[in-house]
Amino acid sequence: MCVGNDDDLRSVVYGNNGVLAGMLPHTILVDHTTTSAEVAREVAAKAALQNIDFIDAPVSGGQAGAENGVLTVMAGGNEAVFAKVQPVMAAFSRFSQLLGGVGSGQLCKMVNQICIAGVVQGLAEGLHFAKQAGLDGEKVIETISKGAAGSWQMENRYKTMWAGEYEFGFAVDWMRKDLGIALDEAKNNGATLPITATVDQYYADVQALGGGRYDTSSLLARIEALHKK
Repeated sequence: MCVGNDDDLRSVVYGNNGVLAGMLPHTILVDHTTTSAEVAREVAAKAALQNIDFIDAPVSGGQAGAENGVLTVMAGGNEAVFAKVQPVMAAFSRFSQLLGGVGSGQLCKMVNQICIAGVVQGLAEGLHFAKQAGLDGEKVIETISKGAAGSWQMENRYKTMWAGEYEFGFAVDWMRKDLGIALDEAKNNGATLPITATVDQYYADVQALGGGRYDTSSLLARIEALHKK
């Protein structure tokens, strides 16, 4: 299953009409929602009371990855249980990995979102600089994407960013949800995430511009809005 957030997961799983109520003992519940590690462990504990196994398995790759069957799956749970569901995941993913016990998949997804936040902000600043310098964006990206600056975001988002179009991927509203989860977890484990916290606030600025449903590359829209002031 895959829903929106921690509260959505609880509402779907628990109760007389919830997922657990309809499952038999010795079955497996796999959750692809991006949630907190805490709620993953909570659901796993509830499932275990009914002899149901649980795997938290958030994904990366967005809508296009799902449609083309090339998602990346980050899983947490029992190794033997994961081995049973991995062939099913292969139908919609190009790679799946068990990272550890329940909650580990969610922790890995937090790392994924932390990395994306910094990369997209860097790309947004680079493209803004290129525009201000009067450079040809196509030639700039063709050149630097072959070197150390290259990234998935650069290859897949630079054209729409350059054109000021932000309707092509994971929404800012959802990214802020994910970054909030990561920042909360960082408070628990002592991690220091200054860039992530800053970019999260930049996404709040994008929301204030009316861009909550823009894709995450819209950090460039924020920069350009500030530049016009």
